[in-house]
Amino acid sequence: MLLVLVFAGALWALGAAMGVPARARWQAIGLVWLGALAINVVLPAGHPLRQVTGREPELWLLIGAFAAMVMLYRTGLKWLKARAPQAEETPEVKPGRFSQTELERYARHIVLRELGGPGQKRLKDAKVLAIGAGGLGAPALQYLAAAGVGTIGVIDDDVVENANLQRQVIHTDDRIGMPKVFSAEMAMRAQNPFVTVRPYHRRLEPDMAEALFADYDLILDGTDNFDTRYLANRTAVDLGKPLISGALSQWEGQLSVFDPSWGGPCYQCIFPEPPAPGLAPSCAEAGVVGPLPGVVGAMMAVEAVKLISDAGMPLRGQMLIYDALYGETRTITLKPRADCPVCHGKGAHKAA
Repeated sequence: MLLVLVFAGALWALGAAMGVPARARWQAIGLVWLGALAINVVLPAGHPLRQVTGREPELWLLIGAFAAMVMLYRTGLKWLKARAPQAEETPEVKPGRFSQTELERYARHIVLRELGGPGQKRLKDAKVLAIGAGGLGAPALQYLAAAGVGTIGVIDDDVVENANLQRQVIHTDDRIGMPKVFSAEMAMRAQNPFVTVRPYHRRLEPDMAEALFADYDLILDGTDNFDTRYLANRTAVDLGKPLISGALSQWEGQLSVFDPSWGGPCYQCIFPEPPAPGLAPSCAEAGVVGPLPGVVGAMMAVEAVKLISDAGMPLRGQMLIYDALYGETRTITLKPRADCPVCHGKGAHKAA
């Protein structure tokens, strides 16, 4: 047996000296083990080869079992490490100031006349909450992080599924089964370690919506159900927070900024009641072309940047509709309703 071990050690050393990959060397050692086991199983007792290779097969079986347990343990550790969210250190930066790395990162923003240094500073100081880390939330969150929004909250009670990956580009195949908020957090931290990400793995509920919204400057609504949309709208109106709302269906997307405090309508002004069952099927029921959420979600991020930095004209009182199938974009004007039970026509009075 000692002879076999010496031979295996020499084979390993020779492979290392020749630059043979460790995987191939382990395979060679495995062949040596298999050969020694075969000799002790096939040849009769007392055979000279059995005398020099351990005499009994049980010893080699024990060695093989031990090696298999070690390999399974190492493989399990690698799998767990890959599945677990990795804590990443954020570079130390003095509050309110940009590091040299940040200045280089945001250089294309800083040279924009409408943004500049002051606009980028507003982004760094801003807090944005995204409801949903799915089709619309995925691109919006990625671009908000890349743009340097200082604090980004994301609330969602769902987990990553294989069917999401056709369009929800913030998630990856190896994170299937992980809560979407933690998957999104990993992607945003990897994209920009200078931002703070707050994941909330739960559903938005009436008993906590106001306290949650109060800590943010504006809200992005990328949900796919009307109960949550109406709740987000009521809460945003009560707190005077702008609400950027997007929606998708098959080949068409739409978005608007609902902000009655600036003279525009709220969401319920435009959609007083949920549609009848079957009239507004979900993406799972009606389908959606993969890149469409990226287009609309990125537009939502643009509106957020405009609102935070006070650049250009946000889509207050307007709805942008994008038809991807025919490559058409149109904008329609939205009016507040004086009898709206949520904003009570605040936008109409402001505009007047």
